[in-house]
Amino acid sequence: MRQRQLGPSGLFVSELCLGTMTFGGSDGIWGQIGQLDQAQADALVKTALDAGINFIDTANVYAGGMSERILGQSLKNLGIARDDVVIATKVLGPMGGGQNARGASRRHIISQCKASLDRMGLDHIDLYQMHGFDAATPIEETMEALATLVQQGYVRYIGLSNWAAWQVVKAVGIIEARRLAPILSLQAYYTLAGRDLEREIVPMLLSEKIGLMVWSPLAGGFLSGKYDRDGKGADGRRSTFDFPPVDKGRAYDAIEVMRTIAAAKKATVAQIALAWLLHQPVVTSVIVGAKRVEQLTDNIGATKVELGTEDLAALDAVTKLPAEYPGWMLERQATYRA
Repeated sequence: MRQRQLGPSGLFVSELCLGTMTFGGSDGIWGQIGQLDQAQADALVKTALDAGINFIDTANVYAGGMSERILGQSLKNLGIARDDVVIATKVLGPMGGGQNARGASRRHIISQCKASLDRMGLDHIDLYQMHGFDAATPIEETMEALATLVQQGYVRYIGLSNWAAWQVVKAVGIIEARRLAPILSLQAYYTLAGRDLEREIVPMLLSEKIGLMVWSPLAGGFLSGKYDRDGKGADGRRSTFDFPPVDKGRAYDAIEVMRTIAAAKKATVAQIALAWLLHQPVVTSVIVGAKRVEQLTDNIGATKVELGTEDLAALDAVTKLPAEYPGWMLERQATYRA
């Protein structure tokens, strides 16, 4: 398992990150995503750690806080030394009925950080991430609240998730002007079936040297290999929770190419999807969640899959984004200095 530097820091994380969204769900959306109990979660965490994964991601809203509780208990049950793992969690979503029990305000961020620490039984969070953008709160307030948590020792590093490129760059400017804690990472959706972030976000991340953590790398299971144009796999998770949105025609084209490459390499379709991400220079770590140990083990196998130039070109041919302004103009005018 390779280790990669996370953003502009001295922190190294595994190229795969264990996602815990499947921990503790009972009903509603979280029940559809996963209903793993403590013993099942312990088995997944042990499998991940044994494979060299040192990076684990959760969020306060996952199963109403149960994901954090179960993760914290897993670390205790398995006797994991705190220094051996990098724990990431997130804040933004509703954790109560009132308007102040959600969002990116100073009040909500600080109170939820302490609540997350309590649920996990930890004294600090390695990477504390804004789970999304809150239009009702000034970015200045959000960044200063996160910096306060770093200064007080509750948080080591900060990151963002699901922010637009302009929002990230505005935050970077505020941070530099006020000398606040820097942004290490952006957690975002990126797959062969959804390459939208290549338009604005990828160039921004490379420019600002911010790491990319990829969520839903199999497009909500669509790239797992069990879905076909003929309806195969129609009874999977997407039959009840069709997320994230996928252009199914383009995705099926990609799956057909992935099957050919997988067969040649004696790999699974899911491993090809994950390996493609691991071959992208902008990617720091890919978040893999699972309901079963066998599923996680298969995902971990992607780290051993090498894609050649021809493989990458074949996948690019069926998934590359169509040209869009101002991209095509920027590309054309870049030739002036070639």
